[in-house]
Amino acid sequence: MEPALGAHELLHVFSFLEARDLLCAAQVDKMWNEVARTEELWRQLCCRRWSSFKASGTVPGAQTWREYYLCRSELEFRMESGRPGKDFVCTALAGHIGSIDGLAYISTNECRFDGKEKSVVCSVSSDSTVRAWDLREGKEIWCSPCQPTALVNLVTYPQLQLVVTVDEQGLIKAWEAETGRERASFRLPTYSSALEACNHPKGPFLLAACAEGNLYALMLPQLQLVSRVTAFPNVPVQLLSSPDCQWVFASSQNSDLEPKVFHTASLVYPLDDEPPVLTTFSSCLRPQACWAPAEAARLIVMHPDGNSMQLVVSTYELRAKKSKQEVEIVVQQIASFLLPDSVKPPNLMRSHGSQVLLLVSGLQLVLFSIHGLQLAAFQDHQRPITSVWVDPSRVITSSLDLSLRVYVWKKENKFPVLKSCYHLLGGSHRWASGYMHVESDSMSIVGIEARSVGTSVLRSFCFKVERG
Repeated sequence: MEPALGAHELLHVFSFLEARDLLCAAQVDKMWNEVARTEELWRQLCCRRWSSFKASGTVPGAQTWREYYLCRSELEFRMESGRPGKDFVCTALAGHIGSIDGLAYISTNECRFDGKEKSVVCSVSSDSTVRAWDLREGKEIWCSPCQPTALVNLVTYPQLQLVVTVDEQGLIKAWEAETGRERASFRLPTYSSALEACNHPKGPFLLAACAEGNLYALMLPQLQLVSRVTAFPNVPVQLLSSPDCQWVFASSQNSDLEPKVFHTASLVYPLDDEPPVLTTFSSCLRPQACWAPAEAARLIVMHPDGNSMQLVVSTYELRAKKSKQEVEIVVQQIASFLLPDSVKPPNLMRSHGSQVLLLVSGLQLVLFSIHGLQLAAFQDHQRPITSVWVDPSRVITSSLDLSLRVYVWKKENKFPVLKSCYHLLGGSHRWASGYMHVESDSMSIVGIEARSVGTSVLRSFCFKVERG
C-alpha cells in the first residue's frame, strides 16, 4: 500500500472495523499487529456489544479488553450452540433430603475470565436447611444447622454477600454467604407471603409481606425494622419491585382488592406520622404484572376487562411528582391491547427490554409488543412450562418434560428476535418428575429438578471458555 500508512492513520482506519476484521489485520505485519491490539479499539468494541460497560468503563478482572472480548464472545457462542461435553459441563448437586423451595444466585452477575470467576447459588428446602453451592466446582460450600421448621423462601444480596431466608412460621434470618454464619433474625407475626430484595440507591433493604396483609421494611444486615404498613387487611400480599427499586407493586389473590404501587422511599425512609406514598390501580382486579427491565418505572399489568372479562394488557409509566408539602405519584397509560382468544390465559408473565412481553400458557411461549403485535410463538416442550428466566441475552424455560429450553435474543429491526436453540436434558424419567424452576447468570444455568419421591436436586450447566 503506497504511501504507507503510519500508526496514527492505521488506528483511525481500524476504529471502523469489527473484531473479525481486526484479527485479520493483525496478521499483516508487525506494525498492523501492534495497532490492531490497541486497548482503546477493543474497549470500544466491548462497549458497542455489551451495554453494561457504557456506565462503568472498566473491564472486570485483570484481563485486557481484547482478551475479554474474545473470551466473552466464545462464551456466548458456547451458550448459543449448547453441545454437551464440548460447550458445557452438567452436574447434579444432591444434598437436600427434602424438596427445594427456593433458589438464588449469590455470585455477582459479571463475566470475568481471570481465574476468579464463580457461579454460586443458595437454596432452601423443606429439610430445614439453607445451603450454598459452587456450580463450577460441582460441590456444596456450606450447609446451615437444621432449623426448627422448613425454610420456604430466600433472597440474596451479592454485593453484601448476604443470604436472607424465611421459614414456614415467618422467622427471617440473615446468613453470611461465604461461611453460612447466622448474622441476624426477625420474626413476622404470621407466615411470609413474599420477600423482596430492595437494593435502593440509599442502601439495601428487605421488604417482607405476611399473611395478615402487612408490609415490613427491614434494614440490612441487622434486619432492623424501619416501617410497617398495611397493604391489604388480613390478606396475604405479593410483591414485585421495579428494576431501580424505586417502586413496589403489591397485589393479593382476593379478586375484590385493587393492586397498589408504593414509592419505596416512603417505606424505607418513612417520615414521622406520614402515611406511605402510594397509588391504586382502580381498574385492575385479579392482575398479573411485571416491570419492563430496560425502563426505570414501566409497569405492565394484565387483568380481566370489566365488561367482557377478556384479558387486557395495559402498560403504565410512573413518576414521583414532588412539591414542598408532599410526593404525588403520577401514572400515565402508554399502551393497551386485548389478548387474542387464540392465546389461553397465561400463568407466567415476563418482559424484555422496554417493548416486549413474554407470556407462558401451558406448553406455549408467546411474545407480544406492548401494543399487541404478536412477535413469535414457540411450543418446544412436551409438557407444561413451569418457570421462565429472561435476561438481556437469553430466555430459558423449564418444564415437566424434564428439560430446559434455551433461546437467544438477536437484534433485528425495531424489535429483538428470539431464536430457539436447544434443550438441556435432566435426569432419568424413572426418578425425576420434571424441572420446577430455572435461573441463570452470565456463565451458567441451574434448575430445580424434582424427584418423584418428594425430594429435589439442583442440576447445573456450566459453560466452558478458554482464557488467554
